[in-house]
Amino acid sequence: MKSASDQWFDEAYYQRYYFDKKTSVVDPGHVERLGNFVCSYLKYLRVPVTRVLDVGCGIGLWREIVAKHFPDASYQGVEFSEYLCERFGWERGSVVDYASAEPFDLVICQAVLSYLSPADLKLALHNLGRLSRGALYVEAATREDYERDIIDDALADPRLFRHRAELYRRGLQEGLIDLGGGVWLSRKLDVPLFELECAGSR
Repeated sequence: MKSASDQWFDEAYYQRYYFDKKTSVVDPGHVERLGNFVCSYLKYLRVPVTRVLDVGCGIGLWREIVAKHFPDASYQGVEFSEYLCERFGWERGSVVDYASAEPFDLVICQAVLSYLSPADLKLALHNLGRLSRGALYVEAATREDYERDIIDDALADPRLFRHRAELYRRGLQEGLIDLGGGVWLSRKLDVPLFELECAGSR
């Protein structure tokens, strides 16, 4: 099966999943709490953050959160959707092959990876490790989440792939350390970690 088509992410898609309160899957309050957690944890770990990449940034909910916690950091929003790039001025690109001359201190990838086929997902996970020289926050619905009824089928996009959690973990562990809570730390970053701060083996 192929990854999501760029034709999917038009104005009607964002009206359905972002702007219509009856059908929206986006809760700005939830994103704010999540962003506060991620940024506060990185500050606790003393991860320096001056360059932030939000790949699949959507309508840019993370931008203000990043600015609040890291006011001197640059924020780069990248989107696959041509509609959103025209509306918000994001850079057009895909998590599968987006490239930058300089890596980022924090990479955010929320609700993007489930739209990728297994082959593209493998490429994207490797690319996320390459793009981050500091931390990565990643969120993706897994098959296990559906099996445990954590995902509301009535609201979720039925076209999402239901990859196993292990597929994500295996791809990310190549270049990153799992800290739990969706937060990963680059193996290139020299930050002392207690063993129990890591969610799994290093």
